[in-house]
Amino acid sequence: MWGDILLQAVLILTGVFMLLALYEIPQKFISKLRFRNRGSIQAKRHFVIGAQLLAQARSSKSKSSASSLAKQAEAEADKAISFDYKDAAAHILKALALDLQGFKTSALESFDLALSIPAVKTLTEKEKGDALFKRAEVKMSMNRRAGRVDSAIDDLTEAVKIQDDNVKALCLLGECYEVKKMRDEAKTAYESALKIEPSWTDAQAALDRLVS
Repeated sequence: MWGDILLQAVLILTGVFMLLALYEIPQKFISKLRFRNRGSIQAKRHFVIGAQLLAQARSSKSKSSASSLAKQAEAEADKAISFDYKDAAAHILKALALDLQGFKTSALESFDLALSIPAVKTLTEKEKGDALFKRAEVKMSMNRRAGRVDSAIDDLTEAVKIQDDNVKALCLLGECYEVKKMRDEAKTAYESALKIEPSWTDAQAALDRLVS
């Protein structure tokens, strides 16, 4: 009886392997893996090109040249995203390129994509903190006059929790509190920044302004 059962098991396994071979499932699986790897490589290539273009745009003294380079960086970011939509770095690159061109709302949308699931999972904690700070900068530039900086405060508070020695985030947080007329909170933020970096002149100037 056991011999019959064993024979049947062998025949079933043989049939399964023959079926897999017939439909080329292993080959398709391998091809799919190769496609994913190739897509990842292409995404990284476009990201690197875009990052180089963005750096050139930032260092350019010509506004028209900077805008043109930033637009090219945005295009490379879009190509990287098309190959790997879940990579937060490409969305952040696009956001920075859009911001440099003055497209604040679109930049904010790209930051939102980078900081939402599943893309945010590709960031380290420090990278996430930096992205939160950059998003807060855009929010602050859009809403400073209207005084609507609560969302920026949320981002900066989280960024400081992630990296408590982030002087830039602390200073911007102080600015947000000033906009909200929260002098004590602003003073605390600037003092915290100066404890980390005593030579930070912007924080010292802001603190002097508050206590005068």
